[in-house]
Amino acid sequence: METSRRGRRGRRSRHPSLRTWGTLLVSAGLLISGCSTKSSTADASLASVSRSVPAELAPYYGQKLSWRACGAPGFECTSMKVPRDYAKPASGDVKLAVARKKATKKATKKSGRLGSLLVNPGGPGGSAIGYLQSYAGLGYPEEVRAHYDMVAVDPRGVARSEPVTCLDGKRMDAYTQTDVTPDDRRETADLSTAFKEFADGCEKQSAEILPHVSTVEAARDMDVLRAVLGDEKLSFVGASYGTFLGATYAELYPARVGRLVLDGAMDPSLPARRMNEDQTAGFETAFRSFAKDCVARGADCPLGDKLGDKSPDDAGKRLKAFLDELDRTPLNTGDSGGRQLGEALATTGVIAAMYDEAGWPQLRDALTSAMKNRDGSGLLALSDGYYERDSDGKYANLMFANAAVNCLDLPAAFSSPDDVEKAVPAFEKASPVFGEGLAWTSLNCTYWPVRATGVAHRIEAKGAAPIVVVGTTRDPATPYRWAKALASQLSSGHLLTYEGDGHTAFGRGSECVDSTINAYLLKGTVPKDGKRCS
Repeated sequence: METSRRGRRGRRSRHPSLRTWGTLLVSAGLLISGCSTKSSTADASLASVSRSVPAELAPYYGQKLSWRACGAPGFECTSMKVPRDYAKPASGDVKLAVARKKATKKATKKSGRLGSLLVNPGGPGGSAIGYLQSYAGLGYPEEVRAHYDMVAVDPRGVARSEPVTCLDGKRMDAYTQTDVTPDDRRETADLSTAFKEFADGCEKQSAEILPHVSTVEAARDMDVLRAVLGDEKLSFVGASYGTFLGATYAELYPARVGRLVLDGAMDPSLPARRMNEDQTAGFETAFRSFAKDCVARGADCPLGDKLGDKSPDDAGKRLKAFLDELDRTPLNTGDSGGRQLGEALATTGVIAAMYDEAGWPQLRDALTSAMKNRDGSGLLALSDGYYERDSDGKYANLMFANAAVNCLDLPAAFSSPDDVEKAVPAFEKASPVFGEGLAWTSLNCTYWPVRATGVAHRIEAKGAAPIVVVGTTRDPATPYRWAKALASQLSSGHLLTYEGDGHTAFGRGSECVDSTINAYLLKGTVPKDGKRCS
C-alpha cells in the first residue's frame, strides 16, 4: 500500500489461518539458493514466437527455462531474461526469478489441466515467490492446484529479481521514525530532507534498474513468461497492486487474456493525490469498524467502552490524542537498538492491523500495553512487521521497490511542502485520525530522481475475455469504489462484491467468494453482474 513510508498502493492482506507470507521470505530465499540440478524445459520455441513478436524480442520469447527443485517438495525454481529497456532491447538484460508448483493432477489428454496460473500478492514490492512458497502453492483451493501449475515471478526490482536498494538498516530505522506531522518549518524541512535522502540512496545504489521498474514493463515481462511457459493465454490472480499489474497486462495484450481475477482492485484512472486521499478515507472506514468492535468489548477496549452511535468517533479522538502525546513524549520499547515508540511508528503499527480483522486482537493488546502500561513494544512489533524489518535490524526490499514503482507509474501527488500544507484539511476530513500524516507522506515522490513514465488513465482492455474484479466493502487500502470503477472501465469486467472488513477477499473465509472464483478459474463461469457475498 505504501510508497516508501505509507502511500498510495495496496499490499496483500495477511491470511488469518497462516503465518504471513512475508515472515517466510528469508527461509524461502535460502531454499532457492540451495536448488538441485534437476531440469525441464518449456515448449515454446524461437521459431514459433518469431512470427508474432518483433525480431529483437524473439530471443527472449523463445528462451528455454531450466527448472531446479527448490524449497518444499514439489516446488521448482528458475530464472529468465527480459530486456532492461524494451525500447532498446540490445542495451542489456534483467534477470528475473521464477518459481512454480506443478499441477497435482497427472497430465493426460483428458486430465483437464489448464496450464499455468500466475499469482502476484501486491505491493508493489511484494515477493510473488515468497507468496507462492508460503501460501498460494499450498493454501489455494485443492482443485485449483490440481488443474494449474502455480507460478510466480518476482517483478523487476523486487526481492530476487535485481532488487532496488536504498538505505541500510540504521538509516531505515531513522527514516521510519521521522515525524510525519510537522509542527513548524524546521520539522517540515526535516521531513523533506528524509524523503530526499531516501531518494538519493535509491539513485546511488540502484541507478541502473531504477528507470525500468514500471508496471508496464513488469506486465510486458509477464507476457514473456507466458510464452516461455508454453501458454497461449495468461491466467492470473492479482491482489491489491497486483490488480493494476493484471489490468495493465489486459490493456497491452487483450487477445492473450485468459482467466484474470483482480482482487482488492485499484482504479487506474486516479491521479496520485486523489488515490492517496481515497486511501486515507479507506483507513478511516477500517478504523471505525475496528473501533466499533473494540468498544463493544467493554473494559477490554483501551479506547473506551461506551456504546452508542458516537462511540467510534470517541475512540478516534482518544487514539488521536494518544498519538499526539507520542509526538511529544515517545515510549520505551525494550528495543536493543534503543528505538522508542513515537507517533510515526505507532501510527504505522495501527495501520498495519487494519489490513485484516484477524489482527484486531493484537492491536487491542498493543494499544492496551502502550496506553495503560506505557510499553510501546507491541505497536513497534506491528510496525516492524509492516516494514518487513527483521530482529537483526535488516529490512526487506519491499519499501524500496514500492517507492521505485509508484514514483515511476504516476507523477508525484504534490510539488512542494506548501502544496501538502494546503491539502491537509481535505485529508483530515477523509480521516480525522490518519489524515494529516498520510497527507505529508504523499510528499515522497516529489523528490524522486527519475521522472514518472506513466499517467493516470482508464483501462478498457477492449477485446479481452471476461475479467473478474473483486471488491471488499470496508477495504482499508483499496477502497470499494475502486473495484466498482475498474469493473466499469474494463470492457469485459464483472464485479464480485464481498461485504466485509479487511484487504482483499479471496481465501479469507467467505465460501461464497471462494466458490465463485473457483468456478471461474476452473470452468470459466463468470459471476452474475452485481453478485454480492458475505
